[in-house]
Amino acid sequence: MGLNKQKGNMYPWVTHTWNAIKGKCPHDCLYCYMKGYPQSELHFDEKELKVDMGQGNFIFVGSSCDMWAECALGRVPSRWIASVLNHCIWYEDRNRYLFQSKNPARFKSWNFPQDTILGTTIESNYNLLNNSNAPNVYERMVAMASYELPKMISIEPIMDFDFEVMLEWIRDINPEFVSIGADSKGHKLPEPGADKLKALIDGIQKITEIRAKNNLDRLMK
Repeated sequence: MGLNKQKGNMYPWVTHTWNAIKGKCPHDCLYCYMKGYPQSELHFDEKELKVDMGQGNFIFVGSSCDMWAECALGRVPSRWIASVLNHCIWYEDRNRYLFQSKNPARFKSWNFPQDTILGTTIESNYNLLNNSNAPNVYERMVAMASYELPKMISIEPIMDFDFEVMLEWIRDINPEFVSIGADSKGHKLPEPGADKLKALIDGIQKITEIRAKNNLDRLMK
């Protein structure tokens, strides 16, 4: 229970993660890192609402299960989301929060802590994963482009893409920064070549800040 210090290859700019909504994510994405751990049924952990969120932290809320999931395999209840947001708002003048989802359309109409950044994953502009219950990448892009709060995009694990379309999507979303990383678990995903990847990075750098992960080196050779 409580805040967990960020470790591993997630986001080096995040200081902590916090998860009150736990268990198997209904999106069930092929490459989800949580599949490497034992997973219980989806549930809300009331004990987490006693956690002191501290001060001066950058907290990724819902890092282990998409707290905004809503699909055929299940739906995170709105009352759970409300409880999480209310707890963060109680500490809103002390920390910064990241809320990231593959169902960003569900961000709409919620009140977020004042220092919040909204994020989504767009691995490609193509829908290359058939075994995921998350909304398709185009839907994610459209939803994110509609928000005025600070935003970030995660292109991880990056998969093959159409160069011009990806850049257009980044321009439309207008994120504060883009995080790019590669598949680290050997899922045999369709990945771009080095020249194409370098061109994308160069293109994004002309639009916004880019934060490349070390695991991207494997594709850059």
